[in-house]
Amino acid sequence: MATVNRLPITKARINLGQIAKRAHNQNEYFILEKDGIPVIGIMAADELEVYLELRDPKVKASIVASSKDLAGGKKRPAGRLLAKLKQSASKGSARPALISTK
Repeated sequence: MATVNRLPITKARINLGQIAKRAHNQNEYFILEKDGIPVIGIMAADELEVYLELRDPKVKASIVASSKDLAGGKKRPAGRLLAKLKQSASKGSARPALISTK
């Protein structure tokens, strides 16, 4: 489980380099407070990107559709998916269709 640290903004400003390093290398979270009130959080950039992507309505819809397909028995062997991805990559396709079960 990830560690969540709470500290005043003034202390964070003094130790920003160390906080950034810990967030990046050790996947720690930091909640910075002003006058005891939480105002901002710090997390690793790659995790933030994943969080933001998952908030995208298109990504949410794709996840829901995939879950329904899986629950309905629509699935395909990983080898076939990998072959399709390699084929799409060799054709220069920017983003192959991963949802299709054909």
